Amino acid sequence: MAGTTSNMSIRMDSDLKEQAEALFGELGMNLTTAHNIFVRQSLREGRIPFDVSLNLPNRKTVAAMLEAERIANDPSVKGYTDLDELFADLKNE
Repeated sequence: MAGTTSNMSIRMDSDLKEQAEALFGELGMNLTTAHNIFVRQSLREGRIPFDVSLNLPNRKTVAAMLEAERIANDPSVKGYTDLDELFADLKNE
């Protein structure tokens, strides 16, 4: 895809830019090449080429988290600080 190029200016946190340059450098490219790869892939797929989300846990994960919290706060549930004791109890069940 040879053709004319255009300059583009992007504002980015300095630390983020430094980290990105280090990562892309390890991958053998600069920030401009990485950006071009991102744009080409976006156009190829007709979308942002990765999931963009709030990283909220799904219902199953929320239920597991609530169960873990309930167990952690339940004084009748035996806790362990010794792995040998835990494995011994698991063996005896």
